[in-house]
Amino acid sequence: MTGFVADARCREHDSGPGHPESVKRFDAVLARIIQAGLIERVSRLTPRAITRDDLLLVHTAEYLDRAEKEIRAGAEQLSTGDTSVSPGSWDAAMCAAGSVLAAVDAVVTGEVKNAFSVHRPPGHHATPSRGMGFCVVNNVALAARHAQKSHGLKKVLIVDWDVHHGNGTQDAFYEDGTVFFFSTHQSPWYPGTGAANETGRGAGKGTTMNVPLPAGSGRTEIFAAFQERLAPAAEAFAPELILISAGFDSRKEDPLGQFTLSDSDFADLTDIVAGLAPKSARGRVVSVLEGGYNLAGLASAATAHLEALLEL
Repeated sequence: MTGFVADARCREHDSGPGHPESVKRFDAVLARIIQAGLIERVSRLTPRAITRDDLLLVHTAEYLDRAEKEIRAGAEQLSTGDTSVSPGSWDAAMCAAGSVLAAVDAVVTGEVKNAFSVHRPPGHHATPSRGMGFCVVNNVALAARHAQKSHGLKKVLIVDWDVHHGNGTQDAFYEDGTVFFFSTHQSPWYPGTGAANETGRGAGKGTTMNVPLPAGSGRTEIFAAFQERLAPAAEAFAPELILISAGFDSRKEDPLGQFTLSDSDFADLTDIVAGLAPKSARGRVVSVLEGGYNLAGLASAATAHLEALLEL
């Protein structure tokens, strides 16, 4: 079966009135999945307890201390960047990270064939030392490190199709050749990173691949990047696990992006990424929710994505 995580504790993160990253995102996705009848077809997973040692696999102790202190003291925004927070945000962020780690555990141990974690806040903008871009901790980066540390996997591929560049994920692995980071994203756009010449450094040289694309890009441009750039790179890298930073703000009509992907495009992208997994990764794919701010569009795209995972 496909594993599915969606814990109500993620609702405790309150970004404030009118903020695009609201609890309505979580509610909309879950409601649509239930309405589509998919909830009966998945294996429900429970977030694992997150430890400081887990967090230190990606983030600095100084940042973790600062972020938790500021949140628990009632700050409305992290001092490190543009992440609105509330008193419940730290616990919600820990729930989000624990959701993703539980998904990794279930997939790597063979309990489920693949998994999708629906949570908030998102994570791919959080760098090792800075929360920013609606993100507190970097869920997908933590998932990669957890797979390596707790399950002994050597190489992990992260595929990021969010309309925004996952700068935090890139930063976490830029000098590490054991994690390959691939991203398609709108450029120029927030956060201003992700140029094609950003390919890694030192031991990580060649294991970062960015495909910046102009506003208005859609199926033709993005599928070409996946098929012509990602596919051969993934075959050469031979990952043992594939993680997806599933940002649905690359869907048409999203208020924070200008890409034009459709729901069926996300289903097809899911198939493309999953098609990279059987040879070296034993079919193991874990998808991690990132952006998506048109509530109806987010819900329908995420549901199409989950249905594609179920049909693998």
